[in-house]
Amino acid sequence: MVGLSRSRTVALAALFGSVVFISKVLLPSPFDKALVVVQAIFLGLGAIMLPPLGATFVALSGGLLTAAWRAPMAVYTVSFAVIYGLLVDCLCRLLKVQSIEGEISRARLVAAVTVSTALVGMASYYTTVFAFQLLPRNLTLELAILVGGTISGFAGGYLATVLWQKSIRHIVRPSSNRVRPAA
Repeated sequence: MVGLSRSRTVALAALFGSVVFISKVLLPSPFDKALVVVQAIFLGLGAIMLPPLGATFVALSGGLLTAAWRAPMAVYTVSFAVIYGLLVDCLCRLLKVQSIEGEISRARLVAAVTVSTALVGMASYYTTVFAFQLLPRNLTLELAILVGGTISGFAGGYLATVLWQKSIRHIVRPSSNRVRPAA
């Protein structure tokens, strides 16, 4: 990102992570695994605004706040948050979401966020059911998490690109089309 110092990068990741935290604590588990559109939006924005590990920083920030709220599951919460952020960052890089000129591919960002959201949602649910045995296995709930997570990931990736293209990129880089990594 053009001209962002490390302190501003950390501040932006913390701000995005705080919004993720607020959205996570409003829903009880396991519904928070199916309705993650807000989290998907901010991880997508983090990935394109704070490369190369922006989504991971946002997820870590949100995960640490959520872990403080749900202390008994702190390690689990932070672990899956970081995995989610890393998946978004890695898939964004693998799918080449951002061109060298700094342009964002809507379809590729949507794909990266959707796949990441579906994978992490299901992995988190199965860990809750099988490793921690906090919930009984429920096919209806599994399908709801898979469908809801996929739709949330799709909507989040789409809305992240809309926010970027319509508003944020004009504020962040009014005179340059090239995005440079933060120093």
